[in-house]
Amino acid sequence: MKDFIEIDGAQGEGGGQVLRTSLTLSAVTGQPVWIEKIRAGREKPGLKRQHLTCIKAVAAICGAKTSDVEVGSGELEFVPGAIKGGDYRLDVGTAGSVTLVAQTVIPVLLKADKPSTVTITGGTHVPFAPVWDFFVETYLPELRRMGARIEAEIDQCGFYPAAGGVVKLRVWPYDESKKPDRYELVDLGEYKSGVAKGVVAHLPRSIAAAEVGIVGVQLRDLALKHEICEVDAMGPGNYCCVKLNYERATVVFSSVGTYDRSRKAVAHEVVHGVREFVKSGKACEKHLADQLLVPLAMFVGGDYHWGTDGLWEAEVRRPNWTLDVQKETKHYTTNRDVIEKFG
Repeated sequence: MKDFIEIDGAQGEGGGQVLRTSLTLSAVTGQPVWIEKIRAGREKPGLKRQHLTCIKAVAAICGAKTSDVEVGSGELEFVPGAIKGGDYRLDVGTAGSVTLVAQTVIPVLLKADKPSTVTITGGTHVPFAPVWDFFVETYLPELRRMGARIEAEIDQCGFYPAAGGVVKLRVWPYDESKKPDRYELVDLGEYKSGVAKGVVAHLPRSIAAAEVGIVGVQLRDLALKHEICEVDAMGPGNYCCVKLNYERATVVFSSVGTYDRSRKAVAHEVVHGVREFVKSGKACEKHLADQLLVPLAMFVGGDYHWGTDGLWEAEVRRPNWTLDVQKETKHYTTNRDVIEKFG
């Protein structure tokens, strides 16, 4: 058996991303991992239901052997086997993010022996995770540009705390002939149009209208179209987002409403995200940047080296891809460091 790669779950941002990236790369490289101090940087450390779902999902897909874990566990032994495509049903059991689970299993399924379908139940629009709009309109198109074939649809939205969101994925094995010679996200091209969207479930439509109104006034220079939607869900929920459509890509910024947040606070969070991005003049939004590192390393690759300053040492080696990153967040540098552990 190969030696275990030891991962410190407290490193960097100290959250669930260390675990998710480790699971994905362990499965696709066949290298067993030992992870300790899982989510040690969080107020309530250890595994949550969402993370248990990721472990069980990847283990099922690659026939892995794992140590016994439960909610609150701080250590994990994971020994992967062969990756197998098929039909998988994953239930987070809470309003934990379905998109974070999806981002964990998609790269693994792209290495499977046959097409796969995945149904995930949980939260589709929850705080501190990519909302479904971002996942399908910003994240997935970039994977497709790397040669991946993925389809995704949503049957029902899921908000905190009722959850109940249902999404379906269809993932085909990666076709190496589709691999791009080079991937770049350095120029979005001309700004074409934008939409301010407010969504409610089992709540007054006026909440979404107020949020969109504030966003529209604050970002009047972008001439945003307004869109108000009522969606079906198991419980009440609300979110607001802005979609900026450029020649090269669509970038989504969002904020999820909760019982303790005002409409103004929700709208202002979206406005701040848009302004910060537009002002930067960069092409790769800061949250998208860390989410692209794993698929880039797997499917685009290249001969690269991490610089001691956290940037590429282009004069030493050059990867087959370039990201013009808005900002190197702690999630970005943490993901980079975990990827490096797998060589």
